[in-house]
Amino acid sequence: MKFNILIIDDEKNIREGLGAALEMDGYTVFLAADGKQGLEILERGDIDLVITDLKMPEVSGEEILAKVTGETPGIPVIVLTGHGTIDSAVDAMRKGAYDFLTKPVNLDRLSLLVKRALERREISLQNSVYRKEIEGKTTFENMIGKSHEIQKVFDLVKKVAPSKASVLITGESGVGKEMIANALHNLSPRKDKPFIKVHCAALSDSLLESELFGHEKGAFTGAIAMKRGRFELAHEGTIFLDEIGEISQNVQVKLLRVIQERKFERVGGEETLDVDVRIIAATNRNLEEEIKKGNFREDLYYRLNVVNINVPPLRERKDDIPIMVNNFIRKFSKENNKNITTVDTKAKNALYSYDWPGNIRELRNCIEGAVVIAEGSTLRLEDLPPAVRKSQENSSISIPAGTDMDT
Repeated sequence: MKFNILIIDDEKNIREGLGAALEMDGYTVFLAADGKQGLEILERGDIDLVITDLKMPEVSGEEILAKVTGETPGIPVIVLTGHGTIDSAVDAMRKGAYDFLTKPVNLDRLSLLVKRALERREISLQNSVYRKEIEGKTTFENMIGKSHEIQKVFDLVKKVAPSKASVLITGESGVGKEMIANALHNLSPRKDKPFIKVHCAALSDSLLESELFGHEKGAFTGAIAMKRGRFELAHEGTIFLDEIGEISQNVQVKLLRVIQERKFERVGGEETLDVDVRIIAATNRNLEEEIKKGNFREDLYYRLNVVNINVPPLRERKDDIPIMVNNFIRKFSKENNKNITTVDTKAKNALYSYDWPGNIRELRNCIEGAVVIAEGSTLRLEDLPPAVRKSQENSSISIPAGTDMDT
């Protein structure tokens, strides 16, 4: 593979001298006399490495670096600096530069640095191709996972989605139950109809009843107008009842009737309304245990649990951690204008060793915070929360060889 290198320097002798040396090494070289011309060449594409002076009039090397790391982070940048501006070069590396060269440039060091930077570029390009090849196998309706455990869940969702059957999604907090519910709706014949979510634990008994079934004007103090409930709004679509294990016996009775008869009345109303709705519920509780304790109706449980989809916790599908880390790093690097491209070995081992009691939600928050804190292009152990760092210190588990968390 023949690589294209862009050299940006306002000193003619330097840019032409570097260009001639690199052409002798077999590279295709593009020369720019200032930052503005350099940006124009970059806009045309097909550049694999940028070598830029830091101090230039109009468009500086810092601006070139920010442009490349922000828009094409896979392209390494080597900065040129005078002996008196080493601090600026080190700062540039913190902002994503691959390395720096001091003027006058040692041509042997130039050749070595360029070779190493382009090896990294080639790996980045190969990873990009590999990522596209596996993307279809690891992503499913905005969810990510390649483990056998989560693939079984994806397969079950695909089987169940086209039906009208009620589904109960179970699993610990943070495993992605709402995303499963979204997938069930999006893959169903009702996908173009409403998908209405109700977080049952967030509302008191009376408010939940009004939220689910609506109310008539004057039904209670403060009911100044008629309000349609979530079941009514979900007509011909899907209603998702999250944290169903938290609802009271009183609401359970009324919910059972809707499931059995597909009929209900608004609070304070006499008119019986018909509803065509698919019901998906989710809980992090063991409802069978709640039935034994008298907290949950057995008949409602069986009506909801026509099909059960249990989402395993992250600690039981650790093969999914690297690809999730990779995905979150890319997402939050873009949002925070960072250029995180690698994860050091200690950080990888910590992320793999930790049990993630908060599951995907905790992992997502961990990576977001780490990306914000991280300096340069590498996410390190010290960027991770204390609990995650401690897991690496106390564990003999190491990430399996060949596991990739780099972007």
